[in-house]
Amino acid sequence: MTHTVEKIGGTCMSRAPELLDSLWLRDDPYGRIFVVSAFGGITNRLLEHKKSGQSGVYALFADADNDEGWSEALTATGAEMIRLNGEILADVGDRQRADAFVRDRIEGARACMIDLQRLCSYGHFRIGAHLMTLRELLSGLGEAHSAFVSTLLLNRNGVNARFVDLTGWRDDAQPDLETRITQGLEGLDLSADLPIVTGYAQCSEGLMREYDRGYTEVVFAHLAAQTGAAEAIIHKEFHLSSADPKLVGLEAVRKIGRTSYDVADQLSNLGMEAIHPNAAKILRQADVPLRVKHAFEPDDPGTFIGPEGGAAGRVEMVTGLGVYAFELFEPDMVGAKGYDAAILEALTRHDIWIVSKTSNANCITHWLDGSLKSIRRAERDLAKRFPNAEITTRNLALVSVIGSDLSSLGVMRQALNALDHAGIHPIAMQQGTRRVEMQVMVDKDQMAETIKVLHRAMIEEAKDDVEPEHPAIAAE
Repeated sequence: MTHTVEKIGGTCMSRAPELLDSLWLRDDPYGRIFVVSAFGGITNRLLEHKKSGQSGVYALFADADNDEGWSEALTATGAEMIRLNGEILADVGDRQRADAFVRDRIEGARACMIDLQRLCSYGHFRIGAHLMTLRELLSGLGEAHSAFVSTLLLNRNGVNARFVDLTGWRDDAQPDLETRITQGLEGLDLSADLPIVTGYAQCSEGLMREYDRGYTEVVFAHLAAQTGAAEAIIHKEFHLSSADPKLVGLEAVRKIGRTSYDVADQLSNLGMEAIHPNAAKILRQADVPLRVKHAFEPDDPGTFIGPEGGAAGRVEMVTGLGVYAFELFEPDMVGAKGYDAAILEALTRHDIWIVSKTSNANCITHWLDGSLKSIRRAERDLAKRFPNAEITTRNLALVSVIGSDLSSLGVMRQALNALDHAGIHPIAMQQGTRRVEMQVMVDKDQMAETIKVLHRAMIEEAKDDVEPEHPAIAAE
């Protein structure tokens, strides 16, 4: 096959008119399949804000503290969708069609939620049993809207774009994902049709249950694997770079260029979202190469992600994440079993993401990404299980130095030297045997400066000739 499957993120989708020149109309528009995310901010409104946790339609409905709150939020989301229609579509007829599409989906969802609320007012039915289904329904509204509007925009500009709705709207069937994709693409000729596919697909597997908000990339990966794409491409509003340019400066960052799936997994673990780990696994197994490109710099080849990875002895990225250091100290732990399993079970039960972990004879520390409320619940559970243990939680930062192969670099030594010169004293440091990542834990308010210092020392001032790993560091 010679076609590509390409995904466009939400921020880029909000600049859809600019994508006409930089992406959709640049060359031959055909021989490609586009998977689109919802316009920027829409999924936050429909579910909850991904970073701040502010309640959206779903969260307000699930909390059920205010019966009118979710309905008002749904109305506001529909109004925002219609505002975007006016911003993106110049033709009056196209705007009218897009507005009617929004009203149909929003009011359809509202009717479902009212009926669900009424049904669960009877004692035999519990709202909790239906929340995941509702979350799936609401998620699909955003992707369906962006795909429909993009199709209208392309049609108006002479492209035979086809709206491919995988959301299962008003569909009484529930096929598996493979069948849903096959049915969606049925009858399309990629030499004359440009499919615009929703990033959410309703299927018997339940994408939200398994991947939550990573579903768009999973649909994208399945589509590329199932159709035998020559390449899978993710379009972002920035290059996959060595650090956040807003933090270290646009002139200081370097485009990664080439890296490994192993590095992509480390970035996902830190919330960098190069690609969802499950999506990367699907592409790996199907032998479909992956590329991350800047949507508005079409001449740049972007960053290629494959099994080989980048050059050895090169730091590719320095990034950071605010974490909680969750520490359980128990003098009687030495030689005893069950502590690790109990902690893992508590953290899993309260849906807390484990970023990293370290342990010694009588102390186990997990570096966690989650709400403090959930972590406190896990802490109470473990205090009951181990009444003699001392359990502490601290808000810190984890700064990560990442590369395809860091084995020839004395990264821990370099990091200590650079941080010492900057007057930054790490709370902890660790490096695994695979040598793709080195982690530094510092106070939360030192995260930005730590990233700047390590990026300058290991990327901006990096030498072409690298020194071998110091024996003492290699033994750690």
